[in-house]
Amino acid sequence: MGESKSHLLVEKRDGVMILTMNRPEVKNALSPQMLVKLAAAWYEFRDSDDLRVAILTGAGDEDFSSGGDLKLTMPLMTGARQPEDEWDHKLLGDLKQFVDAILRGFELYKPVIAAVNGRALGGGAEITNACDLRVAAEHAIFGTPEAKVGLLPGGGSLTRLPRQIPWAKAMEILMIGDPFSAQEALEMGLLNYVVPREKLMDKAMELAAKLAGNGPLAVRKAKEGIIRSSGLPLAQAYEIENEVSAAVMQSKDAREGPRAFKEKRKPNFIGE
Repeated sequence: MGESKSHLLVEKRDGVMILTMNRPEVKNALSPQMLVKLAAAWYEFRDSDDLRVAILTGAGDEDFSSGGDLKLTMPLMTGARQPEDEWDHKLLGDLKQFVDAILRGFELYKPVIAAVNGRALGGGAEITNACDLRVAAEHAIFGTPEAKVGLLPGGGSLTRLPRQIPWAKAMEILMIGDPFSAQEALEMGLLNYVVPREKLMDKAMELAAKLAGNGPLAVRKAKEGIIRSSGLPLAQAYEIENEVSAAVMQSKDAREGPRAFKEKRKPNFIGE
């Protein structure tokens, strides 16, 4: 398995962009090439009217992703390794690509589904926290073990996890760093569904089809309102809710949806 293969596979199907982290021989670790290609894919997804939902998964049955490549990426970022190829230079040329690739602070209001096909550890677990819906195979394992080696999970987990699951569980996950099962992740509300491995992509595509069939503007504005109002006092949050609601109510889709319902047909949403 040489460096000639693409570290990220991109497939587009019926308005769904499927991104597969493709380095199973090294636990789908995030290489400079993968990060640059992930960032580019997210930019395309954000900007393309034809793409309504994204699914992020990993190649193989063992690993979703182990996070940043400790041999390639992390030494490059710390200056311990000098850039050696075009991907190293591209990543260093715009370091924002790193955080955009892992969806940390990247403004993206279209829905993203994580299809966790195996171990999601370190940065791999952190990316799942950035996804809106999460489906995992029964054998998937999660964890942020950074504290065990004197580091911390700073790819978004410190800010996101305590907002998504109970405080005590978040503190245990982030400060102790022990791995936990897909079933445990489901029970604490970190996942939507746990399915057999062979049903993983079917379930992810089922959810994607439902999302893609909804009004795209309504879905985007719902996510925008949820993210922008998070943590704000109610009065300010209501202002944002009013803003995104008004944008949807004034849209062509808001007229088309009820009309289609009345005419007993499938709505033809255009995202406007």
